Amino acid sequence: MKPPNPSDFPCSSSPPTSRPPHPPALLPRSTVQGKMASHIVGYPRMGPKRELKFALESFWDGKSSAEDLEKVATDLRSSIWKQMSEAGIKYIPSNTFSYYDQVLDTTAMLGAVPERYSWTGGEIGLSTYFSMARGNATVPAMEMTKWFDTNYHFIVPELGPSTKFSYASHKAVSEYKEAKALGIDTVPVLIGPVSYLLLSKPAKGVEKSFSLLSLLGSILPIYKEVVAELKAAGASWIQFDEPTLVKDLDAHELAAFSSAYAELESALSGLNVLIETYFADIPAESYKILTSLSGVTAYGFDLIRGAKTLDLIRSSFPSGKYLFAGVVDGRNIWADDLAASLSTLQSLEAVAGKDKLVVSTSCSLMHTAVDLVNETKLDDEIKSWLAFAAQKVVEVNALAKALAGQKDEAYFAANAAALASRKSSPRVTNEEVQKAAAALKGSDHRRATNVSTRLDAQQKKLNLPVLPTTTIGSFPQTVELRRVRREYKAKKISEEEYVSAIKEEISKVVKIQEELDIDVLVHGEPERNDMVEYFGEQLSGFAFTANGWVQSYGSRCVKPPIIYGDVSRPNPMTVFWSKMAQSMTSRPMKGMLTGPVTILNWSFVRNDQPRFETCYQIALAIKKEVEDLEAAGIQVIQIDEAALREGLPLRKSEHAFYLDWAVHSFRITNCGVQDTTQIHTHMCYSNFNDIIHSIIDMDADVITIENSRSDEKLLSVFREGVKYGAGIGPGVYDIHSPRIPSTEEIADRINKMLAVLDTNILWVNPDCGLKTRKYTEVKPALTNMVSATKLIRTQLASAK
Repeated sequence: MKPPNPSDFPCSSSPPTSRPPHPPALLPRSTVQGKMASHIVGYPRMGPKRELKFALESFWDGKSSAEDLEKVATDLRSSIWKQMSEAGIKYIPSNTFSYYDQVLDTTAMLGAVPERYSWTGGEIGLSTYFSMARGNATVPAMEMTKWFDTNYHFIVPELGPSTKFSYASHKAVSEYKEAKALGIDTVPVLIGPVSYLLLSKPAKGVEKSFSLLSLLGSILPIYKEVVAELKAAGASWIQFDEPTLVKDLDAHELAAFSSAYAELESALSGLNVLIETYFADIPAESYKILTSLSGVTAYGFDLIRGAKTLDLIRSSFPSGKYLFAGVVDGRNIWADDLAASLSTLQSLEAVAGKDKLVVSTSCSLMHTAVDLVNETKLDDEIKSWLAFAAQKVVEVNALAKALAGQKDEAYFAANAAALASRKSSPRVTNEEVQKAAAALKGSDHRRATNVSTRLDAQQKKLNLPVLPTTTIGSFPQTVELRRVRREYKAKKISEEEYVSAIKEEISKVVKIQEELDIDVLVHGEPERNDMVEYFGEQLSGFAFTANGWVQSYGSRCVKPPIIYGDVSRPNPMTVFWSKMAQSMTSRPMKGMLTGPVTILNWSFVRNDQPRFETCYQIALAIKKEVEDLEAAGIQVIQIDEAALREGLPLRKSEHAFYLDWAVHSFRITNCGVQDTTQIHTHMCYSNFNDIIHSIIDMDADVITIENSRSDEKLLSVFREGVKYGAGIGPGVYDIHSPRIPSTEEIADRINKMLAVLDTNILWVNPDCGLKTRKYTEVKPALTNMVSATKLIRTQLASAK
């Protein structure tokens, strides 16, 4: 068997059958002179070719100065504002740029810096800011978790009754002035005060029952200062993002919105105030509260993921208010159905009035790729079906112009042709795959025996020590390694040279782990670019971009595959490398796979069929890979479902349906393996406690899960009496920080775990994969992890 060759997987799986014209990247200048009622909620900040990422990492590595970083940032902001202005957008956002995260920016604005960072007041500088985001040599970072149900991570504010707030970052005002100096009047965007508090957590040492909303009176004076400065600078509009309004809120949480905006009303006098919501339908009670807020002149709604909100708008929209209608999808890359969106907008004109209806995106465009113009290798047919952020800006303006009676017929015709091409393309449908996935719906797929029986069988075969140690999968991706993969893909080196280089890297990783005395090994994934893209490249129904990067956190970007058609697995994907790695050691070597729910949630998914149908197709493809790994002698197989929690709908009424098909999809992948084959899964950086019973229902033999950065929040679910009989490895240190934990610190974490978990089910491992770290950080951290484990084993043995 030979390794998969990336050059065997072009950007799409078959040649284009037709090539309809693609809508132009920008409208002709003659059509954009008068700015119509168009608005963008937010825009990607990394740059079309990840310019900010490289500037940040150069600065963090000490290779460039703060001035160098600021120059890149200034140029990016200028380019974005000018692009939107030239495309004809009327309401252009500012303060949506960030060096790391918009919630952290708000924490800086409010001066809510945890004491451990030794901030002494004044304007918060980059050193303090990045220490909060990333930690430093002596102090851990703040917690990071998912932004609602997206793959973007935000830095969670840590607040308590003793938090001292002060106006400590003037970024919002500075960026408004910066745009104005370019001749562009923007809409400054702030995270609303109530959502900010609801997204926060009690600081360390503060009772978990502490009411974060009790701090509302402490932060509103700072919001007033910011508003006053923006007014003085000439702002006429301001946007408050209050996305928590789409969640199921109780009465006192809803009351906080009313009191907050009543308190802000006088400060906001003279400004047009937009409250923006997104990501889901807004509940009827929240809609009622929102549309009655004092001093608010405009409301923004996601009409893609919140289609039922249309009924609320049509039944009761307040007279004289602006409606910012989010009809262009900010979270996916498919070209908008312009005719359908225009029809929706025309129906809303009768509700809001012609002069009060504004065409908008469903949410910030930061969740989509930046610019399709940089995709020179994507085939023409699939390219015609797509719209990245830059193209969505044009779509918004085209809809606004059409609504105003200036419809660009050629642009709309090109859009209709592209939609028709996608609907009729034979590349999209595979009847055999459709039938196989449909057959799954009526049955339950589980392994034949219960987990305790399986764990006994696995232990007899694997003979692991108490508290077995492992890592999550990836090892550092060096510059040399990336060069080898790049040159192989470009056919600059031969397959033989490529295999030799990857084999050498795997051997190095195996040797390191054996020297460290880790019990269950990984091969380090040197052949993989990304945990989803690698698999998508080898599955049918996927297409790939060259520069379709999306920010995940900080400087970390991912390049989501595009699922455009039915999914199947033509050939084995990982067996060659896993067999090679296992041949290098007598210790168990994990086969490493990405699970179907994660592949789904971390891709741009087709929107012409339900998501669960696509997920079942992926599950069947992964099932074949699992069975081939087992047949090849791999005894431990890890199927990562890092994004299971991320896909959980924001409304509780929709949880059960999602969790049912998501958990079922995971079980499909491994329901046929023998008892002696140990199935692992991994999850990271989400709040898992509320879905712990679904995690148990996944029926994995071992789960490794993030624990350290969230102050061991996960352990609380076991303290509250949840019984977990499978193996579990709550991460003992945070790999997203360069900080190296001591042996004593890790031993302390293990002891905390042993207080709530049985010794015979506990595993010891880092929080996540190690690909983003350097070997100078990884080796000492893993050395300390193994030393701490051996120390605890000795203590346990002597206590018997």
